[in-house]
Amino acid sequence: MKKILLLSDTHSYMDSAVLKHVKNSDEVWHAGDIGDLTVTDQIKKLTTLRAVWGNIDNATIRAEFPEHQKFTCEGMRVWMTHIGGYPPKYNMRTRDKLQQNPPDLFICGHSHILKVMPDKQLNLIHMNPGAIGKHGFQKVRTMLRFQIDNGKLSNLEVIEYKK
Repeated sequence: MKKILLLSDTHSYMDSAVLKHVKNSDEVWHAGDIGDLTVTDQIKKLTTLRAVWGNIDNATIRAEFPEHQKFTCEGMRVWMTHIGGYPPKYNMRTRDKLQQNPPDLFICGHSHILKVMPDKQLNLIHMNPGAIGKHGFQKVRTMLRFQIDNGKLSNLEVIEYKK
């Protein structure tokens, strides 16, 4: 079993409230728009990090992290990217690949809008943790915490902070 903290759109912002949850996670997954490597460096000091770059991320961040992460965690196939759309409106860069080989869990950031929903057509779960940074239009900062065990996702929680 793994305890996962899923966040996105930090836009160079990290605080002690988020780091408290990082410490209590087996892995942190960052779905892009990191902003500054100090964010990911702080996370890596506390736990394992998987991250992708987002549209605001510079060449240094893009050199350290890929655009897409495809991996298996505790029997669950995961695809994480920053811009991917959502069911059934996936973007053109991901739609065909999703239909050809759908993961169990498809994760995106970018919109700053928290969303967890099933795609019954592709038999997957779509997640967007919203934005945990302070940059953007969102009034509430959000991230997700959950567990994966034997190919199953459980104990999904939304963590919210005022902006």
